[in-house]
Amino acid sequence: MWYAIISEDVADSLSQRQSARPAHLQRLEQLKQQGRLLVAGPHPAIDSLEPGEAGFSGSLVIAEFDSLTSAQKWADEDPYVAAGVYQAVTVKPFKKVLP
Repeated sequence: MWYAIISEDVADSLSQRQSARPAHLQRLEQLKQQGRLLVAGPHPAIDSLEPGEAGFSGSLVIAEFDSLTSAQKWADEDPYVAAGVYQAVTVKPFKKVLP
């Protein structure tokens, strides 16, 4: 089943994001290679694809897992969690309808 992992950044998270980004992307790449990643990306803190120093306000990952428990475990092990980027992470089932 698909699960949405919706994360909210702490204030001024850009430097923490930058340091943990390679490890964060590596985990997403593994999901992609396994055919389990629907979409992933950050929410720019301003209305721009390249927010610069404004950074990001959070992230969204939609991926396939065996259960809500396994999705939550994967989210809890995100390098951004360990680096203190996220202040809150919500994991919930997602039903893909379109496209």
